[in-house]
Amino acid sequence: MRTPALLLALALLLGGCGLRPLYGGGGGGKVAQMLTQIDVAPIEGQAGWLVSNAVRDQLGRAGTTPLYRLEVKLDDKISGLGVRRDDTVTRERRTLRARYQLIDLANGTVLLDATAGFDAGIDVVGSEYATIAAENTALERLSKIVADQIVARVALYAERAGRSE
Repeated sequence: MRTPALLLALALLLGGCGLRPLYGGGGGGKVAQMLTQIDVAPIEGQAGWLVSNAVRDQLGRAGTTPLYRLEVKLDDKISGLGVRRDDTVTRERRTLRARYQLIDLANGTVLLDATAGFDAGIDVVGSEYATIAAENTALERLSKIVADQIVARVALYAERAGRSE
């Protein structure tokens, strides 16, 4: 008996806190509509291919004429962390950073200029093949995480721009 009343009270408090869903209105909402109007410019390298595919998957272009272009420049680095006495590396850090700009195609104005990034640790083992496989797996994960950050920030911009109209 107390649990339903407590849940109802919490729901009422949450409704009054000012939180709103980012994708309110589903696929027909302002944010989702703006995201389908973004074209992703080609990004160099393997990391660029992975990031651009992940971003495109989330934007959901529906054959509409793009009104915006997303330009992304990546910085992908692998650095050694743990070093043994014989100067062999035992641990690596793979860092993927992105600087991205959302550009209005109508007038060339930069609407959003931001960065995203993440890093992953990699154990360096005796097998060179296993180390390369771990580096590639880390790149795949980092690409997805960076793409998520980019799309979330662009969606937040779209929501705020839609609110000010």
